Amino acid sequence: MATIVPESRSSSSDGRPASQTLDRGLRILEHVTESNAPLTVADVAAGVAMHRSITYRMLRTLEDHGLLSRDAQGRYQPGAGLAVLAGRFTPALRARAGRHLLRLAVATDKTAFLVVRHGDEAVAVEVVEPPAATAHVSYRPGLRHPVDLGAPGLALLAGEPPRPHERPEVTDARTEGWAYTESEVIMGFSAVASPVIDTAGVCRGAISVVYAGPTDLAALGEVVCRHAQGLGSEL
Repeated sequence: MATIVPESRSSSSDGRPASQTLDRGLRILEHVTESNAPLTVADVAAGVAMHRSITYRMLRTLEDHGLLSRDAQGRYQPGAGLAVLAGRFTPALRARAGRHLLRLAVATDKTAFLVVRHGDEAVAVEVVEPPAATAHVSYRPGLRHPVDLGAPGLALLAGEPPRPHERPEVTDARTEGWAYTESEVIMGFSAVASPVIDTAGVCRGAISVVYAGPTDLAALGEVVCRHAQGLGSEL
């Protein structure tokens, strides 16, 4: 009788992934989506240090599910299926945030958005542009930057317990309730952000506005903080 060898699995104590196949697929997906240009099979295999035949099978499976697609040269790039999954991300949080973001955008005439933490990055998951402003900064969901840069990232860190060697701006934001940076993520633009703390005391994200030009910083920080607190009280 043939022996069936189960897929490699391990306990959490040895540090290895519980599913080697899933781990490989996710590593490939992350590598392709983080690339600034489409990648060949060889590019991906080299980037994730995986055998080319295994990489090819993983790529084709991800393509079959719409998470990756191929361009005219057969190179792999993010697929439309990712947008579908992103649209399902924390729907309750995004739905509640949308109302606060709209009010914030109207009140300030600035682009308002919600960011969440993903590893060491701050990722925008919901954006509302001011409907009546003559000019505003364009922003889109999916934009990301290091969590230790930019007001949104600093606000996320301020919503967490203090850590050794954190930026002084994070400590200040934890006290003031909001963070401010200029030209850290997008040159020439400023941002103000406040952490969204739910009723259990957990930081669920941060509400931010991005803009160009001068403003009453204290007043802006207060209104952003108010909307972040309002959203947190609903979670």
